[in-house]
Amino acid sequence: MTSDAVAVTQKGGDWFDGGIWIQLHRHTYGSTHDRINELWNQSYTGIGECNTSLAGSLDANQTAQVRALRAYLYWRLLDGFGRVKLITAPGADAPQSDRQAVFDFVEAELLGALGVPAITASLDLSGSPLTTEVNNYRINQYAALAIIAKLYLNAEAYTGTPRWQEAEWATSYILDNSPYQLCGAGCTVPNLAKRPEVPSDPENLEGYSAIFAPNNEGNPEIIWAVDFDENNTANGGMNFNMMTLHGPSQLTWGLDAQPWNGFVVLEEFYNSHGTDDGRRQMNFLQGPQTDFGGNPLLDYAADDDDLVIDYKPPVNELEPNAKRDGGVRMGKFGFAVFQRQNMNNDYPIVRLGDVHLMHAEAASRAAGDWSLALPEVNVLRARVGAAPLTTMDAASFLAERGKEMFQESSRRTDQIRFGTYEDQWWEKTDSDPNKRLFPIPQGQIDASGGSLTQNPGY
Repeated sequence: MTSDAVAVTQKGGDWFDGGIWIQLHRHTYGSTHDRINELWNQSYTGIGECNTSLAGSLDANQTAQVRALRAYLYWRLLDGFGRVKLITAPGADAPQSDRQAVFDFVEAELLGALGVPAITASLDLSGSPLTTEVNNYRINQYAALAIIAKLYLNAEAYTGTPRWQEAEWATSYILDNSPYQLCGAGCTVPNLAKRPEVPSDPENLEGYSAIFAPNNEGNPEIIWAVDFDENNTANGGMNFNMMTLHGPSQLTWGLDAQPWNGFVVLEEFYNSHGTDDGRRQMNFLQGPQTDFGGNPLLDYAADDDDLVIDYKPPVNELEPNAKRDGGVRMGKFGFAVFQRQNMNNDYPIVRLGDVHLMHAEAASRAAGDWSLALPEVNVLRARVGAAPLTTMDAASFLAERGKEMFQESSRRTDQIRFGTYEDQWWEKTDSDPNKRLFPIPQGQIDASGGSLTQNPGY
């Protein structure tokens, strides 16, 4: 929401919500922002569960998994807030650590789970308590390596000291030793969004689109994912369908509730996808929409005399009266007929396509030569039918990451690493570099007895 990819537009009385979405988009967020506070609270809730588990009776493998999971949650806090408390026992408190100390803790915990003192070119994980078992919902050696690669890839942004070489070594080990494969030709699942009377709906999803389908469990590209389940409230919360689709889209797939019509894709980001790039169709919903029988989908509360819902890239304004069907919509995580408000799609935290991009970037930065990224970038482009690139620089690589990783919670972090987070984009002017960190929630500061202080600029 704070990146150049997506916005929530205010449509009259809908989606204003006290201005919280506008503040995220324009980088005017402050220390009482609900969504930012949720990031803090949910991360520490997960850390608390990890601490409770570690205080119990776990074997070596379970202990390593929980340590790695806790390290991942602290990595999220490091990335979002920088200076946080490193609490490692149930009911305990701790002083506020600086960003370097949080980085060091995350690194040490992941190295401990991997059973090595450092990431090197000749990595030997034979002593790791983590296994190599393929289970998308458990952290194995490859998932832990991918998490530490994310840490090293952003080390310069976090601490001022680049760690490109370690990021390259960690991702090289995954690529050379893991059983995971890119989901390309022949990697298919039935299309659960197929409407019986609409011949243009494909029977199957193949390649890139299959990775994010409602039936993507066991996909060969996914290394570690969140197990969302529409029938299990404890595993609920995956609701991109409700976030982005127009209300009458309930009639497109026979959804059990009317969507909320909030999230739209920014026109410039959509246009960054070339017309030959299959991700342009797979990532977004664009054009006139139809109902379950393939008939034009109508909005009887339309704000003009054209009742047909037609998702077009331009959006007239962020607020206060954005068009109800303005903007291309998020479609990467596929829908299903008769879908509930919660979706079944597993949400990848780590997948092999991302590992290739991390490896390509780390190798290029370590050598000072962006052309080294071309082979891996072109493999991913070939998968979606896009022509190979012949030249590469930092800007074009960031654009490729945006296309491949859209809607996978990486764009803000990528923009900070590439130095574009303060740039201007639609309805946003240049922002303060202090916004690279979110504010420490004011409620946490007030309750801390002076042990938490605010980040600069808030």
